[in-house]
Amino acid sequence: MLNINNVYLSKSKYCKCVQCKKILWLKKYKPECAVQTAKDAVLENGTKVGNLAKGLFGKYEDVEFDENLNVMIEKTKKLLQSKPNIITEASFCYENNFCSVDILKNDTDGVEIYEVKSSTEVHNIYLDDASYQYFILSNIGFNIKKVCIVYINNQYIRGEKLEIDKLFNIKDITDIAKSKQDEIKNNIRMINTYMQEHNEDNEPSTDIGMKCLNPYECEFWCYCTRNLPKPNVFDIGGGMHKSKKFEKYHEGKISFEDLQNGDLNPKYLEQINFELNNLKPKIEKEAIKTIMESLKYPLYFIDYETYQLAIPEIKGTKPYQQLPFQYSLHIIKNENAQIEHKEFLAEIDDSDFVRHFAESMIKDMPENGSVIIYNKSFEPARNNEIARMYPDLKSELERINSNIIDFLEPFKQRKYYTKEMHGSASIKAVLPALYPNDPELNYQNLPVVHNGEEASKTFLSLKNKSKKEQEEIRHALLLYCELDTYAMVKIWEKFKEII
Repeated sequence: MLNINNVYLSKSKYCKCVQCKKILWLKKYKPECAVQTAKDAVLENGTKVGNLAKGLFGKYEDVEFDENLNVMIEKTKKLLQSKPNIITEASFCYENNFCSVDILKNDTDGVEIYEVKSSTEVHNIYLDDASYQYFILSNIGFNIKKVCIVYINNQYIRGEKLEIDKLFNIKDITDIAKSKQDEIKNNIRMINTYMQEHNEDNEPSTDIGMKCLNPYECEFWCYCTRNLPKPNVFDIGGGMHKSKKFEKYHEGKISFEDLQNGDLNPKYLEQINFELNNLKPKIEKEAIKTIMESLKYPLYFIDYETYQLAIPEIKGTKPYQQLPFQYSLHIIKNENAQIEHKEFLAEIDDSDFVRHFAESMIKDMPENGSVIIYNKSFEPARNNEIARMYPDLKSELERINSNIIDFLEPFKQRKYYTKEMHGSASIKAVLPALYPNDPELNYQNLPVVHNGEEASKTFLSLKNKSKKEQEEIRHALLLYCELDTYAMVKIWEKFKEII
């Protein structure tokens, strides 16, 4: 039974304390300061993977969640008597340390623990998670024959039917779990002492560090950095590595004033210099001229929206493959032509929507004009994936890829830079910098969908909506994606002004 007089630790709380003990104190005394950091898609994928994996070894008995954990513990005890069997969410407690085992193989001579993760690799924190379960079960007398991590096989390609045994990899970590038992015992003792020493009026003093972002971004990051000067080292954009930022922080070089004469990459110093000194835009006209002279009519400004699932639903796709369900296309056929707009948005119940996406795009871009995108690492990669799925479309998709022009490059290379970009080359940073205070170009003025993650989530939400709701959602998706390509048209117009 749970002992309410001691610190209660679930396996998730234990793992958070491995990352940083103060998380537990903040969750108890300042929960209102938490900012959700886990993406909805990640949480949803995790739930779906966990539910699917329950059937990995065949028929199973499930222990349903109950807010009264003792109910789960008692049900588990009853199910354990029917060995051999498979129990999912089997629940146990030892000295107020609680865990639910994702899959427990309950054999006549002992048990096997299987911890399920929606990741495609085994991270160190998963070892702590499974080892904590070993600690609890071994201390209440179980003979644990094996401890394993179940995770996604990202090389699996779905056929007509989903093959659950091929979707998952299983890694035996029994020896690791055994080796971590003293560490876990010491950690639990230390966590209990820590919480006893720090009550509501005695907030622990804990400095920030890489632990704030690894293995997960902490939901209390904003709270713990609330007193830092603005802007500070953590506001440097352009890909500065997190470890480098913390290195400077621990050297006491935190504000932009502290950093302005430091040993940083010139592009980071450039951002600092622009913001501290309110510098005018930097525009290398020759670089802009070069990219403009490379364009060939007709001009096709295109952007894709995609979603990804841990469990592939479409034949020929892999776990977490980006599946394009929508594009927006602005077309300028010649120098004096009016802008045309075409678009595609898949039907949510179309099982072959990826092919229909590609066919529609090929039809809408029949000529060898310049295909203008923003970030050449994305759309061409999707085209290559579609070509592997549908070889008969390969030549047309390769034709499109051969005409790609990336409008990200001049901003990424800082050939065009303003202080308002704050070190970022993202189109959502660039557009308001080029066209400040233009409501027509403000993503926040859009209904429902404001970024790519919201687009993916919103498209998938269509499955359970009425026809009227679907029409409203589809309209919002179309408006969002259209702004992405219209933004590129506006960048093109700005380039024209410059040269």
